[in-house]
Amino acid sequence: MGAIVPTVKLGSQGLEVSNQGLGCFGMSASYGQRKPESEMIQVIRHAINSGVTFLDTSDSYGPYTNEILIGKALKGVMREKVQIASKFGVIHKDGGVDVHGEPEYVRASCEASLKRLDVGCIDLYYAHRIDTRVPIEVTMGELKKLVEEGKIKYVGLSEASISTIRRAHAVHPITAVQNEWSLWSRDLEEELVPTCRELGIGIVSYSPLGRGFFSLGPKLVQNMLEGDWRKHFPRFNAKNLETNKVVYEKISEIATRKGCTPSQLALAWVHHQGDDVFPIPGTTKIDNINENIGALSVKLTLEEMTELSALADMVKGDRHVFMENTWMHSNTPPLSSWKVYT
Repeated sequence: MGAIVPTVKLGSQGLEVSNQGLGCFGMSASYGQRKPESEMIQVIRHAINSGVTFLDTSDSYGPYTNEILIGKALKGVMREKVQIASKFGVIHKDGGVDVHGEPEYVRASCEASLKRLDVGCIDLYYAHRIDTRVPIEVTMGELKKLVEEGKIKYVGLSEASISTIRRAHAVHPITAVQNEWSLWSRDLEEELVPTCRELGIGIVSYSPLGRGFFSLGPKLVQNMLEGDWRKHFPRFNAKNLETNKVVYEKISEIATRKGCTPSQLALAWVHHQGDDVFPIPGTTKIDNINENIGALSVKLTLEEMTELSALADMVKGDRHVFMENTWMHSNTPPLSSWKVYT
């Protein structure tokens, strides 16, 4: 297989995972065409057999079908061999996103996910996005109960602000924060990453390959199928793509010098951010699993890291189509307001 995928601690609460995970989102949601279930089961099992045992899903993927897919893929696989991360809180509605963090919703979502996954416990359970109407202490209080009941082992947050992370961590330890982090998505580095490190929280990097752009460059956009929601991302519109393709070309040049692929170089850059950083590249192809694992063997010098990091200054367009739901906008009201109105 080439590189070995080590199992290491994610955060400081005891969870151990493969230090490269598998994002399962694209297997059953939003990239234009739902993939055949039997093929995706093969991909998941190949990843597990290759040492990529940290599987990332959500009840919103599909919706619901992605968790069912993972449940089927894990039939006959030793439960102790894999670490399942799932999420609650996001409902796609009327072309936008509705976010929920009420206690009853948290519990109902967890119990439904357990049934779809067909497991007795979820290893890492995230708030997929932060409900800015509900004090984070209220959401975390229910998650803490679910941990005590053995329904989940560890708690995570995705796209949470620094204030939200600190307040949540005071109720129950946060094991991981999942945010977009890649060569062209760097907004978390100045404040959020140091906060996580101060608190002993692991960092899970979603979309480490720029939603596939660092694998194929402009060809990715040209070949997008109807219904692929990446068509709506600002970085892929015609105006911004003209500039962003130069970023891909420079990555390709450096990759050629290194003797690796552009996607391996981009993934290696994320791995080099620290031992507490866990990228979860998504794919629907076995060959891509193998290629992503190969990124673990790519070693970058300080000069190469600096050269790659400088490319972010050239990028045009917001990183997300729903920027209002990202960590910069996820503060929640004080706990006292909940006591008054409920």
